[in-house]
Amino acid sequence: MITGLFLFQNDLRLHDNPALQLAAQEVDLLLCVYCMPTRKQAHQPYTFAELGRHRQQFLLQSLSCLNIRLSHYHQYLLVLPDNPLNTFPDIIKHYNVTNLYRSQHCGYYENQIWWQLKQQYPYLSFTTKATHTMFEQSELPFDVSEIPATFSKFRKQVDEKPIQPPTPTVDRLPPPPINFNQPASMPFPSTELISEFTGGETAALQHLEAYFSTAYPSQYKLTRNALEGWDKSTKFSPWLALGCLSVRTLLETLSQYQNEIEQNASTEWIKFELLWREYFQWYAHCHQTNLFTFKGIKPYAPTTSFYYERFRRWCSGNTPFPIVNACMNQLNQTGFMSNRGRQIVASCLVNELSIDWRYGATYFEQHLIDYDVASNWGNWQYLAGVGADPKEHRHFNLQKQTEIYDPNHNFIRKWRGDQTDGNLDTVDAADWPIGISDDE
Repeated sequence: MITGLFLFQNDLRLHDNPALQLAAQEVDLLLCVYCMPTRKQAHQPYTFAELGRHRQQFLLQSLSCLNIRLSHYHQYLLVLPDNPLNTFPDIIKHYNVTNLYRSQHCGYYENQIWWQLKQQYPYLSFTTKATHTMFEQSELPFDVSEIPATFSKFRKQVDEKPIQPPTPTVDRLPPPPINFNQPASMPFPSTELISEFTGGETAALQHLEAYFSTAYPSQYKLTRNALEGWDKSTKFSPWLALGCLSVRTLLETLSQYQNEIEQNASTEWIKFELLWREYFQWYAHCHQTNLFTFKGIKPYAPTTSFYYERFRRWCSGNTPFPIVNACMNQLNQTGFMSNRGRQIVASCLVNELSIDWRYGATYFEQHLIDYDVASNWGNWQYLAGVGADPKEHRHFNLQKQTEIYDPNHNFIRKWRGDQTDGNLDTVDAADWPIGISDDE
């Protein structure tokens, strides 16, 4: 009897999951496992004790949904509290696991764990298949180590390449081992937090159908920069990030809309932004640890530092900039922020506050329900001028951004961006109180 272990990570779904399908075809018995994120990544310059409440709730909802869908095939999701290096040895020994499977992941930390497991168990079979990207690595017209330096060059090379259709939804799964102890319960998602987003494959597919049954895709390019509004942007990113929704399934649905309803600049812009996501996935594969270094992929580090008070004020929405405060309050209270808002607050952190961009990227990692290692860190590098951008840096005029995207201050008032003390620093970089002379 061949016993397999499938490690769910960024693929919390049964539709278009060729990695899971392969496992189902090759083994007689199967363990389905998910390891909760831990705070042991060495790349973090600023650490946090646990995931933000909204990100945690969305993740737990997604895991709960996956467990329900697996139960239809007499399978169960085993959720472990630590990383595979610490939890898999006992499982491999106890269940006599011979084959391990996972979806391809662009995260350096996740890949290092998989590599160390392979070194530790050279006699076991390890299989990885792409499920998180439009293309498989072999389909790219360049070696990953030679990824184009800018998105525009990347797009020119892949824009016309055919994309494989999604694979059918898994219709059978091998049973778990006979001596498998079914988990007594899943980690229950909180019901305290009200959110527009519900985690899981079921909600993802419902939103996919609902979105493309409206005229929103035909208007997307005109509304995408709004600071909020359910109908203003596609809102697929949280489900894409966890793999509750396959990007190829999304593209297939978009293509159907274009063929049957309308193809215009807005529908093309949806694919354009999915290509941005694709670029960052391979960008992360290429640059690995440089995704987290201060100077990024550039030869020189930026001229920013770290000011604890400024960073704390930015996090809590208490800066002299109302539009920034409103966006940060929105993030803290919902776990979500518009793309335009993310650019505004990132520019403020790097330029107005002169703070090391990695602290902002890590704060987003803690709180965003659509956190994706490649998109998050790649975008922060882009805004900080240390990534895939031909310009040195992106500096947004906050007053102009307010006039364009919140001219009547409705967004600022709703999220209380103007309810601050108006200060930026009460101490200097050495923690000396500002405004107090040595004689006082």
